Amino acid sequence: MSDILPITDRTRLRRAPQRGAFDRETLYAILDAMPLCHIGYTLNGSPIVMPTLQWREGDHVYWHASSAARGLRAALTQEVCVTVSLFDGLVLARSAMHHSANFRAAMIFGRPQEVTDPDQKVEKLKNLIEHFYPGRWDQLRPMTEQEAKATSVLSLPIEEASAKIRTGGVQDDEDDYSLPIWAGVIPLSLQMQPAIPDPRNLPDVEMPDHATYFKFG
Repeated sequence: MSDILPITDRTRLRRAPQRGAFDRETLYAILDAMPLCHIGYTLNGSPIVMPTLQWREGDHVYWHASSAARGLRAALTQEVCVTVSLFDGLVLARSAMHHSANFRAAMIFGRPQEVTDPDQKVEKLKNLIEHFYPGRWDQLRPMTEQEAKATSVLSLPIEEASAKIRTGGVQDDEDDYSLPIWAGVIPLSLQMQPAIPDPRNLPDVEMPDHATYFKFG
């Protein structure tokens, strides 16, 4: 398997191509840093974008959905686009035209497959929980057969994809640097807040480490 993904008509960056990246290391870092993704597909002739959680295992990206969701079957019968984005900063320039944003984004194209083997599906759902909260699965009550049936897991190989990244500071026209206008970058980042216990927790239940020391990636 190549470490560099092929550039296709769908993944080629036509505007600001210098911001594009096609290596798996860069792409995987974005996927691992942000669990929230958006799945784009067509339903009854209309575009649909569905937010859900994604996680990566090797060279595949996975997400889950309700087995009763009308978009599930639609997504399994067509090409989809999985998008993951991170917002890193606001860029304030000396002209409106050069205002921008620092970001990292990944787009993956392809036709997903449903994980149909019951044992494998439960394993993937376990991997979802363990991916975000190591050690939590064994603390939970076992998943019921009905719960497993109500949840579908989809898998998409990372074969056609690209990343787009904007970093750095202001890029103004040379003549504008002499203008008395403030310019700069306002950095943005995700920040975890202290966990809020469920008020119905039993008195002797302690907060686990994965709730007090949670991190993406």
